[in-house]
Amino acid sequence: MKIIVVGGVAGGASAAARIRRLDEQAEIIMFERGRHVSFSNCSLPYHLSETVKESDSLVLMTPEKFKQQHHIDVRVCSEVTAIHRQEKKVVVYDEKTKNQYEESYDKLILAPGAEPILPKNIAGIGQDHVYVVRNVTDIERLKWAVDHMEGNWIAVVGGGFIGVETAENLILAGKSVTLIEGSSQILPPFDADLVQILHKELDDHGVELYLDAMLTAIEPGQIHIRKKEQEMILLADIVVMAIGVAPCTALAVDAGLRIGKTKGIWVNHNFQTSDPDIYAIGDAIEGYHALTHMPSRLALAGPAQRQARAAADHIYGRQHQEHGFIGSSCIRVFEQNAACTGLSVKAAKAAGYSCDSVLLFANDKVSLMPDMHYMAFKLVFEVPTGKILGAQAIGKGDADKRIDVIAAMITMHATLENLKELELCYAPPFSTAKDIVNMAALVGLNILYGEYRQVHVEDVRSLVENDAYIVDVREENEYMAGHLRNAHNIPLSQLRARMNEIPKDREVYLHCRSAQRSYYALCVLRGNGFDRVTNISGSFLGICLYEYYQDKSEGRKPIVTAYQFD
Repeated sequence: MKIIVVGGVAGGASAAARIRRLDEQAEIIMFERGRHVSFSNCSLPYHLSETVKESDSLVLMTPEKFKQQHHIDVRVCSEVTAIHRQEKKVVVYDEKTKNQYEESYDKLILAPGAEPILPKNIAGIGQDHVYVVRNVTDIERLKWAVDHMEGNWIAVVGGGFIGVETAENLILAGKSVTLIEGSSQILPPFDADLVQILHKELDDHGVELYLDAMLTAIEPGQIHIRKKEQEMILLADIVVMAIGVAPCTALAVDAGLRIGKTKGIWVNHNFQTSDPDIYAIGDAIEGYHALTHMPSRLALAGPAQRQARAAADHIYGRQHQEHGFIGSSCIRVFEQNAACTGLSVKAAKAAGYSCDSVLLFANDKVSLMPDMHYMAFKLVFEVPTGKILGAQAIGKGDADKRIDVIAAMITMHATLENLKELELCYAPPFSTAKDIVNMAALVGLNILYGEYRQVHVEDVRSLVENDAYIVDVREENEYMAGHLRNAHNIPLSQLRARMNEIPKDREVYLHCRSAQRSYYALCVLRGNGFDRVTNISGSFLGICLYEYYQDKSEGRKPIVTAYQFD
């Protein structure tokens, strides 16, 4: 059998290697239009800070190694320009020789990936000091320009994963960085309450962050943006475009293959296109979201590798059960590690779910450990079933470990009850005896079963501005260090003796540092006849982290007397 693979990296290279393991006699040819067939594209931004010192280190496999180890014919700088489906041939342009030729196939796998979006309506988008980050050649060009630039200002346009990683590494390289994002937050898979922590982290490390801002023009040394109808000019000696990617579908379109609703190549559950002899995988395809049950696209290496294996297996008659994807991802933003899986509250509601969420700030390991830090953890669940829909975690510790747990639970269609009983590893240097994921399940069940009421952190400002009755149950020294402007301080240790100070004829809102002591206080009050008490989710730490960057960037009057971040 002769199999042609168009495109390398995670999808194409994995498919070719899997085919070789299944069939030692197959003729396998892989075409890659770039110079490198297999490289760590997720590591590209880290070359800018020399975390990855040499660009050659980004290259994982060369054509020579593919030939020696897998007997696969890899042809780089070779672009497949057309597919003749009736003749089962592809047309290839060899950039090195400038020749064009045809190659036949029995089966064809398309893994062309996705291209960075460069809007044509932005004046100056085609100038030489405008860069993208897609492959090793791109990052080498950008690194050279960064190292030799005369000025020091770099504008990164786009607050997705690549944009944020690029901004971070440019700061670490000693450059001045402006990050421009068209929406009200970076990293759209996260909800707004948690992502404020990362806004603060970028700001703390010197990134000039402009949200709700659109790039309108690029000129030598400067850019024009529009922010809330205000026109602004910013310094920019280099511009990095990272506003997103579009699937490379031109080859498929010209061949008459079906394109999906999301403009990716349509595939069935075996990753066959509308032509059963042609498969497609990776960033170019339209996949299936396991939670929304809708066509969707996901540009991640992990799903691409699984798709590659499934397509290769199906060519050889092996069965594959496609479950779709849930979108698990993680990122480091300076000192904060952030991870998410499944659906955010915003995405869950958009998909039609009736849902709720809980937000916790708990220790990531036993408090006696010198490297203990808080972790922000948000768990999203369906109402009334308690089915786990998603989670997000941010902290200096192992956020990814917690999200991996939730990703496994979502894949197994688990509920809050299942998560509550989940037995996890424990030792003081690693976690707490009741890990934050178990705690989130317990809090979620309390909310789901109506054990008590909560108010979300984004609603606290309106409570303060409307003079709601808020009780801060932290100790006096904690209160004096910073508190909500209109909060009444009745420490948990004094609560039973001072309950007469709390009104029973109006709603009472409770908070502490992390919502645990305020939950204890709620139980005390409820047990003494108070039936109009509500806990503030996330509590004072969550309020400060949620409010800080918005207060600073928008010039709002703070609702706290002093921010606290630990």
